Amino acid sequence: MAVASVLADRDLLRRIGRVGHRIVHGGRNFTGATLLDGPTLEALRLLEPLAPIHQRINLELVALAAEFLPRALQVGCFDTAFHSARPEVAKIYGLPRAMTETGIVSYGFHGLSYSHIASELRDRYGARAGGRAIVAHLGSGASLCAMDSGRSIATTMGFSTLDGLVMSTRCGALDPGIILHLLEDGKLSHDELVTLLYEQSGLLGVSGISGDMRTLIGSEDPAAAEAIDLFVYRIGREIGSLAAALGGLDTLVFTAGIGENAPFVREKIGAAAGWLGVGIDHELNRRGEGVISLADSSVNVLVIPTDEERAVAGDVQAASQAASLRAT
Repeated sequence: MAVASVLADRDLLRRIGRVGHRIVHGGRNFTGATLLDGPTLEALRLLEPLAPIHQRINLELVALAAEFLPRALQVGCFDTAFHSARPEVAKIYGLPRAMTETGIVSYGFHGLSYSHIASELRDRYGARAGGRAIVAHLGSGASLCAMDSGRSIATTMGFSTLDGLVMSTRCGALDPGIILHLLEDGKLSHDELVTLLYEQSGLLGVSGISGDMRTLIGSEDPAAAEAIDLFVYRIGREIGSLAAALGGLDTLVFTAGIGENAPFVREKIGAAAGWLGVGIDHELNRRGEGVISLADSSVNVLVIPTDEERAVAGDVQAASQAASLRAT
């Protein structure tokens, strides 16, 4: 609000004709960048329970932008869209079909980040985009994506942003029986359970110190080391799972806050994936080079900064061009 007010006071807003919004959840219907008209926004509000810490805020920002820029096109760019073309078997759960048909499926997230990395891999390697690649988006939220020629094949996040890897304050994948136990025997309320799983778990919960990887790496507390070990262990296990989905591994990419800036964590993950042919050069990794694999590594290991804003900009341009074509 403060930024928008300053821009309005300086008469800069009138120059803006298009606004791109990162929206975490697009559900099953929004699989590409979409103009945010009334019916679309109403449909996206219905998805708020599926992304409770993200969706409402995303849509509030859309409303704010529409207020300050009533003539500009508002375009939604969805974190779930990149994963929408995965095989159906990669999306469904072992639940009754009627529940699947209501939308209880795996959606996957961090899609704008993965879209950018796929584009970078195409620039580097051509249409094959690094072949069978696993991209590790490791930040406060963390996930992995298996790509074949730049297309999502499988990913660690599923129905919600709680799934998969241990994260900064989120639990990652849990046995569903734990949830039942916490509700029935622990007598946790709905709100207490949400707070526990989203805000009090992950690296923070395991270490009892912090959800910030930098703090944990700098700590001598054994609990901090255990939290890091769990983070790496779960990533190593999931890399094996995704490599199985791909039928092998040609490229491993690290991105996002931890992936781009924590050589110690990259090296430990590389060691965990050594059986797949991953070999990380200690000195290249320490310096944070773009290519950190050993000369004889059978897997190319890269560090590529993510740029979700660039991915949004590309989506907005494509959606605007499509809208112009429909209008002619």
